[in-house]
Amino acid sequence: QVQLVESGGGLVQAGGSLRLSCAASGRAFSSYAMGWFRQAPGKEREFVAAISWSAGVTGYADSVKGRFTISRDNAKNTVYLQMNSLKPEDTAVYYCHAGARPGAVLAGTGDPRGSWGQGTQVTVSS
Repeated sequence: QVQLVESGGGLVQAGGSLRLSCAASGRAFSSYAMGWFRQAPGKEREFVAAISWSAGVTGYADSVKGRFTISRDNAKNTVYLQMNSLKPEDTAVYYCHAGARPGAVLAGTGDPRGSWGQGTQVTVSS
């Protein structure tokens, strides 16, 4: 398994941008599909975006399509989430996820045997 550490969260006004980073340690990062999920207060964790190991395939939740972009740099063992045109409803704790089962990660369900980071708070003010 890999260990994941997110960073880049913070407070931003509506319409602003943030870039989240997720640094991975451990073996074979480049073989994992990676995803971002989020959880708002009182709500269940939901899928945001995912990317295959080669970055050839990406997927997004409908709520963030056209505003968020997921990318990865396998040489740096890092995955990113560029978030533009942020809305108050994007406020949540954002979690990084690594899974050896790309179908599950890209489908938005997550790999039950995958790894999770500790989360980073994103707050969007109106």
